[in-house]
Amino acid sequence: MNTIDECNFKDKKALVRVDFNVPLDKDFNITDDKRMRAALPTINKILKEGGSVILMSHLGRPKGGPEEKYSLKHILGDLSRMLDLTVKFAENCIGDDVEKKAKNLFPGEVLLLENLRFHPEEEKGDIEFAEKLSKLGNVYVNDAFGTAHRAHASTTIIAQFFPNAKYFGYLMAEELKNAEKVNHGAAKPFTAIMGGAKVSDKILLIESLLDKVDNLIIGGGMAYTFAKAQGGEIGTSLLEEDRMALCLELLAKAKAKGVNLILPIDTVIADKFDNNASKNQVDTGKIPANWMGLDIGPKTIKLFSETVKNSKTVLWNGPMGVFEMANFEQGTKAIAEAVVDATKNGAFSLIGGGDSAAAIAKFGLENEVSYVSTGGGALLEYMEGKELPGVKAIQN
Repeated sequence: MNTIDECNFKDKKALVRVDFNVPLDKDFNITDDKRMRAALPTINKILKEGGSVILMSHLGRPKGGPEEKYSLKHILGDLSRMLDLTVKFAENCIGDDVEKKAKNLFPGEVLLLENLRFHPEEEKGDIEFAEKLSKLGNVYVNDAFGTAHRAHASTTIIAQFFPNAKYFGYLMAEELKNAEKVNHGAAKPFTAIMGGAKVSDKILLIESLLDKVDNLIIGGGMAYTFAKAQGGEIGTSLLEEDRMALCLELLAKAKAKGVNLILPIDTVIADKFDNNASKNQVDTGKIPANWMGLDIGPKTIKLFSETVKNSKTVLWNGPMGVFEMANFEQGTKAIAEAVVDATKNGAFSLIGGGDSAAAIAKFGLENEVSYVSTGGGALLEYMEGKELPGVKAIQN
């Protein structure tokens, strides 16, 4: 793997694509800086060897031009504190002024470019835009796993301008190593826990996992479509009516492949989507009209937890319920704790970014599992067996 360990950065200008797409509150304070901290080892290695660093990232989803709330200048202070130096800032990411700033960087200095997505060409994968960016450095480093599944200008297209000087940063290398461990080297029994709202978001992943796992646990909103497909009553719970036949197909496929597909047996219901709603517990498939399932019930927690604790490899992607509400977080919390127990028993546990990463952070268990991915979508596509353009661009 072409990692930055293969390069000495002395007197080099490293153009580093990072994923600083961090959540900000209404006063522009960072509410979770995990993605920024994850990039520090790469930046520090380059600086320590006497190189300078030009950082490029996106933030949010600006609509076709600059928007104050998506400016990367909001993270400048935090980044300077993390690196213990004054990070310079460019008001744009291309153009004469930026080129001048990059050219005048001394070894040990860091320049942060303005949000790449203020230019629509970034997401279009525009080659001319990529070429303009490429002029800023003489080595290209991709350390943005969270966007590796997008063929954007700064994540993929740009690599062709550095045929002999393109590398994976430490975060990217670590993400790939851990994903690979689960994808092609999983110790058995291997259990995958799938949650979240929709079956449709996870179809390809579930199908790919059926060839690899021993146990497939399904919770969260998508479990209600399975329950309805099997003739159950689900009240006003989440339902993808057009996916019911698919759910039955997946159950049949799991059976044919000898995979233990485990669905919830009881559920915590509410009379409205609200933390203070009236609550009750019923068997799955027996939800009264006008009630909705918002979490897995105690019997399901026991069933799922037993399976997880006896596993040697665990992949977790998606919550078991509406964990953002304190009254419906029990299922997700219990599964997080079961994953921690399995890890303590010697299992390798990979938390698949997105909501699962948010949940494990909420319960303060990030350091009790083997690895928490920073890239939800990218990891899913990698697990589905798709080639990630950002990875391929470095390997070619």
